[in-house]
Amino acid sequence: MKEYDVYLPLSYNDGRPIPEEKLKSFRKLLLDEFGGFTHFPQENEGVWKLGTTVFRDKVVILRVLSDRPAQTRRFFSELRVELMRSLEQAEVLIVERDVELVV
Repeated sequence: MKEYDVYLPLSYNDGRPIPEEKLKSFRKLLLDEFGGFTHFPQENEGVWKLGTTVFRDKVVILRVLSDRPAQTRRFFSELRVELMRSLEQAEVLIVERDVELVV
């Protein structure tokens, strides 16, 4: 079983807020593809440094569990490119982890 976290930015790189409708469309896409997801709606701050410039970004996290790792990895690779394009981002972070369910 794999767990995938999508760090979804809340603003474009120029600081404009991303419209809620656009963010909802990505949540719907995950619901349609995986039948469910977990949304961590609290804002998280990402901070990173490139050269001497410090960047900050506000994100929310969407989590999906999948037992189809090859298919899911392809889906998220394509989604990452689409998110970068449509949300005008230089990068979008999607993390994959191995998990085991407690039964």
